[in-house]
Amino acid sequence: MAKIIGLTGGIASGKSTVSNLLRRKGFAIVDADIAARKVVEIGEDAYKQIVEAFGPEILQQDQNLDRKKLGTIVFHDEEKRLMLNQIVHPAVREYMQKEKETALKQGKETVIMDIPLLFESNLGYMVDQTILVYVEQSIQLQRLMDRNQFTEAEAMARIQSQMPLEEKIEKSDAVINNNGTIDETEQQLNEIITKWFLKP
Repeated sequence: MAKIIGLTGGIASGKSTVSNLLRRKGFAIVDADIAARKVVEIGEDAYKQIVEAFGPEILQQDQNLDRKKLGTIVFHDEEKRLMLNQIVHPAVREYMQKEKETALKQGKETVIMDIPLLFESNLGYMVDQTILVYVEQSIQLQRLMDRNQFTEAEAMARIQSQMPLEEKIEKSDAVINNNGTIDETEQQLNEIITKWFLKP
């Protein structure tokens, strides 16, 4: 019986690090961020709907979506953010389900669904168990400022737009504390893999 594991975290919590460790161990990873990019490529249904809803001014010269411009619009306008989500989220879920089915057909025993907003988007039904990558907010803030060259206010606005990691702990089946070194993170991951008898 195949297992579907949800991997989640917060912005700059180190979820990608854990995802890469799992990939190196041979696990199939279905990545929501990749799915979100694929479904809005030129010619895709979601792309056409976004251009129709937001107008051609959100396109770059090469006709690809200007993700930064679109991000700025929806970040400051709740109504438009919901409108965008109603277009993109169903397309992303459909893409991820197809990727999962492909991995299972290839004989994978475990599929990792890497979903940053797993709890915010109520996608728990898509997975059997969840792993949360946790980090203290002070470390999260510093990492985000360093990584994206954000001011403290910009970084904090993005952290606060997500569900607090403390709340996610209560909803998760396992928690990896990513405040320390990569070796410490991998050790915790190995313990979960062993405990849950996960095989690639």
